[in-house]
Amino acid sequence: MSEITQKSDRQKGAEAVVDGFRKDLGPFVVAAETTRMAMLFTDAAKPDNPIIFANDSLLALTGYGRDEVLGKEFNFLMADGSDAEALTRTKAEFAGSSGGGAETLCRRKDGSEFWAGLFVSPVRDADGNVVQYFVSLIDLTKHKDDEVRSRMLIDELNHRVKNTLSTVQSIVWQTLRTTTDPTEIRRSIESRLFALSRSHDLLTRERWESAGLFDIVRDALEPFGVSGGRADRIVITGENIRFPPKATLALGIAFNELATNAVKYGALSNAAGSILITWTAKTTPAGERLLLRWEENGGPPVTPPAHKGFGSRVLERGLAHELDGTVQLDYQPNGLICTIDIPLAGGAPGG
Repeated sequence: MSEITQKSDRQKGAEAVVDGFRKDLGPFVVAAETTRMAMLFTDAAKPDNPIIFANDSLLALTGYGRDEVLGKEFNFLMADGSDAEALTRTKAEFAGSSGGGAETLCRRKDGSEFWAGLFVSPVRDADGNVVQYFVSLIDLTKHKDDEVRSRMLIDELNHRVKNTLSTVQSIVWQTLRTTTDPTEIRRSIESRLFALSRSHDLLTRERWESAGLFDIVRDALEPFGVSGGRADRIVITGENIRFPPKATLALGIAFNELATNAVKYGALSNAAGSILITWTAKTTPAGERLLLRWEENGGPPVTPPAHKGFGSRVLERGLAHELDGTVQLDYQPNGLICTIDIPLAGGAPGG
């Protein structure tokens, strides 16, 4: 007997069974045919539970035609039908011992895969014998996508928390190395943690994707610009070039250090000083880079410090390390000039 003839006979047999229990179960079968949930019936009297009925919702979900489904064993819908563990889960569901449904990886006709919640209920005759199995499948694609997205968000959150804790640890450790006065230690740590917090707030507003350099500078200097009427003494010019989270946090802390130094010793320590912050992009053999210049004028006479404090370490070592760049501090008599050379956002290390 040819394969086509066998298929035709198998399909006819399945259709005959459907007609039989359609008459017996009447409204139930009609409801199964019209519901939006994917449903099918299998023949419990035969091995491998051959499919004897499939509603339109199941055909729409899997992409098969009715003639391609009827007579086939149930496992042909499973993408992992050869997997022993998957077969065990499915067998337990048909046996009624799974304890409330099973998750099954299914395959559509076009080869694409989807996860489905599988629920099996026995259909019994007048004597209580199981004659068919009523199977419903719930598409779990969105649920699984949400699970993956949630895991990614949790992993990203863990990554950010670890980076933040590492930064906080560095702030505390470096502060303790450079001062012993408890009041100064508290003030110094609080100032830097507030700077870190402002950068976090900026990134939160930007959904932690990236932040513009103009916004980074403005947010970092906001506490210094507003207090004491200094707003008109700080000029910021440059395009709002985007930087990833890691670079945003590093730059926020760096500008806090520069502003803190300016308030203590530089252009913001008197009533006449000013700060000009500019940046330009340049193309190099290594890729696009950003040249940023912090220039102070009109403050007290400046001389190089006898020893490097925490701020200098943050700028010359920390910022250079975090952003794969270079930092130069030039203590001119009329004011500090800080030049920062770093990769642009597209080529900078990610956050």
